[in-house]
Amino acid sequence: MKIVVLDAHGVNPGDITWDQLTSLGDVEIYEETADGANEQATIDRIGDCEIVVTCKNVLGRATFEQCKNIKMVAVLSTGYDVVDVNAAAEHGVKVCNVPTYATDAVAQFVFALILELCHRVELHSRSVHDGDWCNCGDFCYWLTPQVELAGKTLGIIGYGNIGQKVAEIGKALGMHILYNSPHAAGSVSLDELFAKSDVISLNCRLTDQNRDLINAASIAKMKDGVWLVNTARGPLVNEPDLVAALESGKVGAYATDVVTGEPISPNNPLLRAKNCFITPHIAWSTKECRERLVDVTAENVKAFLAGSPINVVN
Repeated sequence: MKIVVLDAHGVNPGDITWDQLTSLGDVEIYEETADGANEQATIDRIGDCEIVVTCKNVLGRATFEQCKNIKMVAVLSTGYDVVDVNAAAEHGVKVCNVPTYATDAVAQFVFALILELCHRVELHSRSVHDGDWCNCGDFCYWLTPQVELAGKTLGIIGYGNIGQKVAEIGKALGMHILYNSPHAAGSVSLDELFAKSDVISLNCRLTDQNRDLINAASIAKMKDGVWLVNTARGPLVNEPDLVAALESGKVGAYATDVVTGEPISPNNPLLRAKNCFITPHIAWSTKECRERLVDVTAENVKAFLAGSPINVVN
């Protein structure tokens, strides 16, 4: 069985092994395949391979129309929006993801962002190293308002494994929890969540229905000064609308690990917005997570080869 890994470097820059996968067939591993959005480059690289492993390389309808040998796509992530799953199904191709590998790490990162907004630890550490405490007449000082989370309301959009873990941590910190999810008992409406939340965390997958979910109209329903945290997908947010809300103060802060168009464009308006904190899509990137990611991907391929595919999304 011919297997191709299109963009290995983003998952494994060299500190973990591919042995679990390479034992399953004739495997070609490429560090990257041109621009991930360049579908023709992806098609050329796939050639006559039967199993395609991708993280961020786009596999659209043209891929499945031109690469007739593909039988399975293994996505090195939980989200699978880079693959046209309907086109894959039409061509008899199974698409499998890795649903739970990053639950703990992403939930932890949600609170890394929230706690940064609360305390601005890096800013204060830099200030101390710059000599500000040495020259301070008092025993302490703070450069930003310090915020306590206990008693605040955390609204979680998306209540799968990650959303539930975020809720668990929020409760441990004394926060009141609201969540919106179409299939979860106890879910509240988006309007109620918007109106009552002091902090809103996006933990849902991206669909055609929720693209630009955070926009001028939905922001208008939120509390003044609300904090928004996004560790899901950039296109959930209409970035120009959000920048306007940051500038007006309607949104107090935006902390995000994802943006529309990655890597971020130098023209992205978020780069010039006030009270905007951006990290480079690293919530999932702990070594432990990446090892699990490769392990489960290998299990997905093994199960497919055995005729009993698992984690199928189409």
